[in-house]
Amino acid sequence: MTETIKIISIALILIGAFFSLVASIGVVRLPDVYTRNHAASKSATLGVISILLGTFLFFYVEGHQNTRLILAIVFLLMTSPVGGHMINRAAYYTGVKLWDKSARDDLKGKVKIKDTLL
Repeated sequence: MTETIKIISIALILIGAFFSLVASIGVVRLPDVYTRNHAASKSATLGVISILLGTFLFFYVEGHQNTRLILAIVFLLMTSPVGGHMINRAAYYTGVKLWDKSARDDLKGKVKIKDTLL
């Protein structure tokens, strides 16, 4: 049983590393602040949570119970989406333009934004 859990924890850590890599590529390659922030907040959150969960399982099998890892997972689940939303909201309200090929702007005409960037 312990070997299976170790394999699962290693798989979770590798999956987390993959999602973190995808998030970093997204931050560098995507065209505007909104899509970059989406890549950073979604993929990086999933990557870090997978790494923390894999670490928790690995050390749980070894006989160590670390509640700090569970608290970190809960903290990330609560704060990362809110932080990403607030950054995008602040960018939109200060007038940061969307990408030219964006399909739609649901807030256009409903929200007063500043004319120029500060």
